[in-house]
Formats: sequence, C-alpha cells, structure tokens
Amino acid sequence: MYTVEMQRECACFKKSEYAHENTFQTQQDAYNYAAIVTELMNEEFCSKHTFSAQKTEDNNFVINVTITPTLPSNYNPHISCDTGCSSTDNWSLESTNTTKDND
Repeated sequence: MYTVEMQRECACFKKSEYAHENTFQTQQDAYNYAAIVTELMNEEFCSKHTFSAQKTEDNNFVINVTITPTLPSNYNPHISCDTGCSSTDNWSLESTNTTKDND
C-alpha cells in the first residue's frame, strides 16, 4: 500500500473535498493522485500557498505546503539593461561619454 499525505492543512485545504491522507494499491496510482491534486490545489486555492508533491524515503508521497511570497502593492521593480533593450536610464556601464576634469 502507498499513501499520499498532506504535510500541513491550510484553511483552503480544510474547506476542500480533499482528504488528509489517501491510500493506493500501486505507487503509480499514488504518484498520479499526488501530481493531479497538487496541480488542482495550486490552480483552485487562494494562492497564498504553493503545493508540491514529493516522494518520501519509504516510497510514499507527501504534499508540501509553502507560503507564496507576496510583494507590497506599491512595489515597482526598476529593471534596465544596457544591451539588447531600450533603456531610459541616463547612465550606462558601457557608456563612451566621459567628462574630464579641467585641472
């Protein structure tokens, strides 16, 4: 017998139809269930957590739960590059314009 077990139950999981632990006759059936349930939870749940299935040392499966990092609502990354894209920065690491001091 092979089992698929949840590592921890988040609020979305507790509200869902999924069981904390399921038992299967074959390892392939356990693997298929773990993969499908993990994908469904990642798509259907609130996205505050990320789920991933992992094979354990005793050839069972555990569905791990991690907190999905969130960025502040006012976060605006400033990304620029000096080659291959149109940068609007006034500086460049590859700039050929130099200013010389008049000593």
